[in-house]
Amino acid sequence: MSKSDKKVDPFKSFIAGGTAGAVEGVITYPFEFAKTRLQLVSKSAITSRNPLVLIYTIAKTQGVSALYVGCPAFVVGNTVKASVRFLGFDSIKALLADKNGKLSGPRGVIAGLGAGLLESVIAVTPFEAIKTALIDDKQTAKPKYQNGLVSGTVKLVKDMGFKGIYAGVVPVSLRQASNQAVRLGSYNAIKTMIQQAQGQKPTDPLNSGATFAVGSFAGIITVYTTMPIDTVKTRMQALGADKLYKSTIDCFVKIFKQEGLLTFWKGATPRLGRLVLSGGIVFTIYEKMLVLMG
Repeated sequence: MSKSDKKVDPFKSFIAGGTAGAVEGVITYPFEFAKTRLQLVSKSAITSRNPLVLIYTIAKTQGVSALYVGCPAFVVGNTVKASVRFLGFDSIKALLADKNGKLSGPRGVIAGLGAGLLESVIAVTPFEAIKTALIDDKQTAKPKYQNGLVSGTVKLVKDMGFKGIYAGVVPVSLRQASNQAVRLGSYNAIKTMIQQAQGQKPTDPLNSGATFAVGSFAGIITVYTTMPIDTVKTRMQALGADKLYKSTIDCFVKIFKQEGLLTFWKGATPRLGRLVLSGGIVFTIYEKMLVLMG
């Protein structure tokens, strides 16, 4: 992440992060939709596990708009999430960096961990709960919340209540903390190695191609290391989850015993597609926005 020689500008981090999150959310949402649907499918269900087949089938039978069920909540949440994430990461990074502005690998992971916890409570938990419930509702025999983009979402929020929206706060916090610890930590470490190889300062931005490549690679690392937590998070936020699972640990145990270890990586392919693409998009737009804002 870029910052001034003395300190990070919180306003610029917030705006740059929000812009990057909004653009990334709209572009990559079909992958997020497919990942969530696959994670909600039971092991006994006779349906394709191929995310591209799922996307094609839904677009053909229900229309392209069906792939964007829950998208507004996701994009708004993604915008707030990215704003808080980069503001938190840059602020913590500024506190942990040495006098030359360099951040060691372990400190980069700590900064990412803090940013992930911050975004999970403020933005991710409520908005992902709404998105997951809307996608889950869409595949029921009689959907209750598809009668209008705004009205359906408002009705869902009223029915879920504060407790329902924050029901998955523990698995979400675990996922976001691990996600950003790995994603931001690996991005910062790889970026630092490239800067050192090129004789650049920590405050010097990489070119767009290098930024996209590093962000995408950080996305690959993130997907496979944090997928089990993401699967549990989705199950805990599905409609009726409170009747199936007593706690986050109970959800982990039941999935493992009843469906097997590989179930934790169900939906990894569409998530990989989204995070590889989103990693490149988010970091590139974020860095460019900081340059544009001086």
